Amino acid sequence: MQFFRTASTAPKRLGILPGTFNPVTVAHLALARAALSEVDEVVFVLPRVFPHKDYSGASFEDRIAMLTAAAADPAFSTAVSDGGLYIDIVRECRQHYGPDVKLSCLCGRDAAERIAGWDYGGPGAFVEMLAEFDLLVAARDGAFDPPPEISAAIRCLNAPGTGSVSATEVRDRAARGEPWEHLVPAAAQPLARRIYVPKNSSCF
Repeated sequence: MQFFRTASTAPKRLGILPGTFNPVTVAHLALARAALSEVDEVVFVLPRVFPHKDYSGASFEDRIAMLTAAAADPAFSTAVSDGGLYIDIVRECRQHYGPDVKLSCLCGRDAAERIAGWDYGGPGAFVEMLAEFDLLVAARDGAFDPPPEISAAIRCLNAPGTGSVSATEVRDRAARGEPWEHLVPAAAQPLARRIYVPKNSSCF
């Protein structure tokens, strides 16, 4: 795990926010800020390799630059992981932060459903993983209703401002020449404008 910004904390409880950040959005920051009611530090983690998609749009370097610019809160860190699955990222965080820190992964309802339904190669694999971390899940177009076997490791997070905002919406709006800036943290907007707004757009 390589860090690009390090929080000024010595956390006993760590929130881990993995993502593709193509680009970072106001919903990512809203989720992280809401989590500070439950954790001492939030680390935004960009995997070097995604388990379910390839890099397209913004480059790895541009995503790190946008993320590090946006996540300027003293309780936020930004890092990259070698692994792409949640369990890989959790174990890299464990190695960095030590054995005594409680680890929670942050996500929205839609991501929680994907994570819980992922094929990890065997029955009960995800349940076993949740012995190493829990999930803090924010409602996004509905609350997460976990299956009974994992419900003890799921906690609901009240995170106003996450709503239905998505990086896909940012990219689509920018491509169509529609307003998108309200969906991206101000510090990341200049770089996002260079990456996502077509060069012949009047908004450029």
